[in-house]
Amino acid sequence: MNRTQALALVLTLFSAPTLAHGQESARDIIDRVDRIMRGESSYGVATMDVVTENWERSMTMEVWSLGTEYSLIHITAPNKEAGTATLKAGDDIWNYLPRVDRSIKIPASLMMGAWMGSHFTNDDLVKESRLIEDYDIEIEFEGERDGAEVWEFVLTPKPEAAVVWGRITYEVRKDDLMPVWARYYDEDDTLVRTMTFSDYRMMGGRLVPAAMDMLPEDKPGERTSVRYSEIEFDIEIDESFFSLRSLRSRR
Repeated sequence: MNRTQALALVLTLFSAPTLAHGQESARDIIDRVDRIMRGESSYGVATMDVVTENWERSMTMEVWSLGTEYSLIHITAPNKEAGTATLKAGDDIWNYLPRVDRSIKIPASLMMGAWMGSHFTNDDLVKESRLIEDYDIEIEFEGERDGAEVWEFVLTPKPEAAVVWGRITYEVRKDDLMPVWARYYDEDDTLVRTMTFSDYRMMGGRLVPAAMDMLPEDKPGERTSVRYSEIEFDIEIDESFFSLRSLRSRR
């Protein structure tokens, strides 16, 4: 899910360009990472596995996106969850609950709430926050780790940004601009969660990390994993697709 986008949520990644190591180059790289699993428009099929101390669940979903303003997630399995959906259209975000046949608008105050009981948030799945708009970005480390040349970026929120994280750090491989991990810290600079990326492969004509794992720091052993089985980019889709009618449609 993000994003899910997961649940999203995969940018065009060519061979890594030669970049000056200033603020603008750091911003450019993170912008690419922020657009991962999305492109200009995209469609994907993914499975989300949630493991907690008390229960486990698995869901399959279809994900559509158009730029950064539109996304739609439809759960297709298991049957008891099928039809549940999340829509982002501009500034509006909605959930559809088929059991009660209701579309519910999600207020900004609930964007950091868990999506479908997972360790991903509503914001992760629909990518309401834009990293390059909400954070100042700097290169904190450049060199070799685990046999690969990488950058580590530190993202600190801009004074006017309405974001929950006090700091985010990203590790990105230099040779192909693939993200390795992202770590999220609260306002007290305490690590809250880590997202790792793996299973790098060609999908939809692009190199992408087909697997993402979200690991909460305060719950050892728990995780939410997203695995993409299909991704297409630059699909024919327009804004009208991202409607309340599509939200309620059982696909």
